[in-house]
Amino acid sequence: MKQTRFPTLAYNFTTAVGLLLAGIGALTAIVLFVLVSTREHGNAYVGILLYLVIPAFMIMGLLLVPLGMWRRHRAIQQGRDRGESWPVVDLNRPPHRRALAIFAVGTVMFVGLSAFGAYHGYEYTESVEFCGTTCHDVMKPEYVAYQHSAHARVACASCHIGGGASWFAKSKISGMYQVYAVLADKYPRPIETPIRELRPAQETCEQCHWPQKFFGGQQKQFNHYMYDSTNTHWPINLLIKTGGGDPRTGQSSGIHWHMNIGAKVDYIARDHDRTDIPWVRVTDRQTGRVTVYANSDGDTLTAADHDTLTVRTMDCVDCHNRPSHGYPPPDETIDQAILLGQIDPSLPEIKRVAVEAMAETYETEPEALTAIANSIGEFYESNHPELYDSRRADIDDAILATRAAFSRSIFPEMKARWDVYPSNVGHFNSIGCMRCHNQNLQSAAGESITTDCNACHTILSQGTGARLASSHGAEGLEFEHPVDIDDAWRENGCYECHTGTQP
Repeated sequence: MKQTRFPTLAYNFTTAVGLLLAGIGALTAIVLFVLVSTREHGNAYVGILLYLVIPAFMIMGLLLVPLGMWRRHRAIQQGRDRGESWPVVDLNRPPHRRALAIFAVGTVMFVGLSAFGAYHGYEYTESVEFCGTTCHDVMKPEYVAYQHSAHARVACASCHIGGGASWFAKSKISGMYQVYAVLADKYPRPIETPIRELRPAQETCEQCHWPQKFFGGQQKQFNHYMYDSTNTHWPINLLIKTGGGDPRTGQSSGIHWHMNIGAKVDYIARDHDRTDIPWVRVTDRQTGRVTVYANSDGDTLTAADHDTLTVRTMDCVDCHNRPSHGYPPPDETIDQAILLGQIDPSLPEIKRVAVEAMAETYETEPEALTAIANSIGEFYESNHPELYDSRRADIDDAILATRAAFSRSIFPEMKARWDVYPSNVGHFNSIGCMRCHNQNLQSAAGESITTDCNACHTILSQGTGARLASSHGAEGLEFEHPVDIDDAWRENGCYECHTGTQP
């Protein structure tokens, strides 16, 4: 009998293709791994190729090896090929010994590499690079906003998935549809929020933040610039009553009182955005007292509504709904650029002109950046020709800062912007707190959820120049609107006029 280096069944086209695929995949993986390991910055697509695509080809190739041997064995049985009726393993024959040695060494190496690859594949699919840059066009708004957020050093998976196998499995199952949606171009523009079936905040946010340990207040100054010709600076310095505290100490108070510490807050929302809230239930954890607040204007929930709508327990993301993916409005981003010196406030009307340029509706980012430059430049060339010639550098700086602000917060291709993704923290540019804190929600005893400004913050100082006012007492100052609108600010919410652009 003719001697062969390997068992007779191994000599077939299918097995040869399988070995070729596995071998090429292994060599490619080694080369790519060396390249990735020696570079400081990775590439999302190289990572996908290294940890997801190449292992799939290697596994497919290795599966073809026994498949080819089985098919040849069947061909021999059916008389379509000459050979032994059953495979025989005879360690006295050198080909069989070599095959067994290769199989044993190959199995050990494959199992080891598979474990190594599986771990790195898992680690890679949990990385910020994978989440933020793989589907660049789709995830660009979230990735850019994340990089400018306070959580820029927290991995995406820490908040979106958290620890444990069950939520990891759920995320991967959900991710399969998301891959299909991207490939088939069936993803929504903008991406819908809030995310359905998001893991409870107590299991993610509170791994770092601990509301029970919060006490007291936090001082913060909001720097506004007015829409007048001189861009008047109007700061408001607040003491924000962050609060929190353990109810066992008797100090459960402030804004974080909502966080299921001394009381549990449940609510029903009639819309997906959770802005239309006609029903709230507050349960005192110490006394067990339950107070239900419902719309008093006749627009109440029906029995059918109670059967179909979900009762949600309030948690972190009901207020902090944009903790890492915030899209500040033009009004806020231009205020910040002026405060940081990126835009010179001595340029006449620059606040209004820059905000109006940002707030226009554009189809693409390149179109927007060109239009912003033209809009600001043409305004000064037409209305302030002498200034346009003498202060061209300041105008160019203002254009650069406005374009940079646009690129950080508005994404035309995905239709992502401040009015689509409003922040629920506060009540200046969106309804936020006033979803619940309004006179319309009343208990059976006729009590309303408080609308007292001082319940959450105290004004320490406000205004500028001759109109600067400072507080010398714990009660703080009464709010003063920079423009005289009589008592309209008492009767309406700030967000009804301030929509993120010029009111």
